[in-house]
Amino acid sequence: MHHGRTWALPGGAIEAGETAVTAAAREAFEEASVPAEAFRAVSASVVDHGEWSYTTVLALADGAEARVANTESAEVRWVDPDDVPSYRLHRDFAAAWPDLRDRVGQELVLVVDGANVVGSRPDGWWRDRHGAAERLRDQLAKLVEAGVPDPDDAAVTWWPRIVLVVEGKAKHVTGVPGVEVVAADTDGDSKIVEVVAQEKAKVLVATADRELKRRVEALGASILGPGTLRTRLDKL
Repeated sequence: MHHGRTWALPGGAIEAGETAVTAAAREAFEEASVPAEAFRAVSASVVDHGEWSYTTVLALADGAEARVANTESAEVRWVDPDDVPSYRLHRDFAAAWPDLRDRVGQELVLVVDGANVVGSRPDGWWRDRHGAAERLRDQLAKLVEAGVPDPDDAAVTWWPRIVLVVEGKAKHVTGVPGVEVVAADTDGDSKIVEVVAQEKAKVLVATADRELKRRVEALGASILGPGTLRTRLDKL
């Protein structure tokens, strides 16, 4: 057996019509009996070898059971991430683990300055601020499935939680699956800072406001320009 008696993650080739996430979900079920509904994919990283590449999908799977489901595995276990190096690992998994470890259990939260992003494009949004915020919310919901690149590592993609902060005439916009809408009673910037300060995850803030950028960067957040965000949304 190729690299037998070593430990690694469930995996295999991506089949026609599959994405990396759907392939990972299929392999997790086929090899470890973990159903797709038992976990939520949060990030993926790609190791490119030229003629072929390998994508590792990390997910949150609170309470999911796992067991040997086919002859490809002799044993399946959930283990503490800190204990992984103590196992006899497959050579390639051992090489990839240090980078993966930094993202295990992590997620990306995209906090969107609704007024700033809506106002970044002169498309008549001022005639219906509530409707413009709803349209942005619905586009952001698609981004949850499409994913966003890591601001510091182009080889990593995140499927984020999204928090859309609205104010003024848009403050009665409600959330949809994947997009939490938070209304600011008065100062939208202060509400965004409050949201960022409460997060323990990796945070990306979509805004062009210089003072707001300074405030959230001081809290460890990264910045995504409204133009870049809108361009990505237009492609969905």
